Amino acid sequence: MNSKNQTVRRAVCLIMLLACTGCSLPGRDIIKTISVAPGSDGAAGLSAADRAALESIKKASAGSGAQAGLHSVLTGTARTVTVAEYLRLYPDADGKGTADYRVGGNDVLSITVYGEPDLSSPALRVAADGYISFPLIGRLKVGGLTTARVEALIAGRLARGYLLGAHVTVNVTEYNSKWFLVLGAVEKPGSYPLAANEQILNAISKAGGIPQEQKGAGRKAKLVRTVHAGTAREEQLVIDIDLQDIMQGAGRHANLFLSDKDALFISMPENYYLLGEVKKPGMYPLAERDISLVEGIGIAGGFTNLAARNSTRIIRSQNGRETIIVVRVDAVTRAGMQLREIILQPNDIVIVPQSFF
Repeated sequence: MNSKNQTVRRAVCLIMLLACTGCSLPGRDIIKTISVAPGSDGAAGLSAADRAALESIKKASAGSGAQAGLHSVLTGTARTVTVAEYLRLYPDADGKGTADYRVGGNDVLSITVYGEPDLSSPALRVAADGYISFPLIGRLKVGGLTTARVEALIAGRLARGYLLGAHVTVNVTEYNSKWFLVLGAVEKPGSYPLAANEQILNAISKAGGIPQEQKGAGRKAKLVRTVHAGTAREEQLVIDIDLQDIMQGAGRHANLFLSDKDALFISMPENYYLLGEVKKPGMYPLAERDISLVEGIGIAGGFTNLAARNSTRIIRSQNGRETIIVVRVDAVTRAGMQLREIILQPNDIVIVPQSFF
């Protein structure tokens, strides 16, 4: 066969290949990502009822209050780190508990001077400026000191001509000077006083735990913490935490001790939504494993007979920006496993429009 015939034959084969793949090479134009222009909602081909559902989903996904606040915090934060990375940066944070609690204004102290009941006090409130008034000593600055340091300070002052070798113990009976915040998927979100030895699981318990009816909630958490506060090195860190590991005992080090002004955000249930021409439209939970677009549609019963399968699109919001991912589903299924990495993300809205042909 001469070279001219070989060239013609190859051209014919290529044309046939293109015809069999919808006039595109495998992988080309199967998935197309489009930035959403202002005013566009990605709802073309939806019924009025589905359009209304889309608007409700978007409003719910955008969140309000704590969730909106979380978004603003995270987008303005310098660094997000894992627990392992955080402990490499701050190794002293592992095991930091009671001994490091520092007394503050409005804390209530129990002070005992053994053998001296007149000098002991079961409930002595620290003033807002960090001072207490103590018999034989007068005003004493205890704010910012550990309880062990307060014990030594009182014993030292009493030894100045009043009481040598005094045995003093100091305990915090009410923690009022330091606070942490728990938001997200907990029964009672809000601010809570920070006690000694307060860890992430303690914080979740104080906030009433994770609601049982919110299936899929509480798998992850983000701890927003300010480090080197009040110095030129001050910065805010977001620490990613796998709560499932902590609950199962595999991530003991991830159950970090809390610090003053920490904000703990417990993950809400992670869902995706299916609208349009699928047999069972609605909200579906994301399992612990990845779910592909094709699998997600299958979970919803598959396409209806009216579905424009190759105009399927995903509306995805990330960091306040919305994109539309247009997917030719038939081409994906023909291409096989190599294109199954179209993984659904939390709050993805999958729209299957109606075919007009």
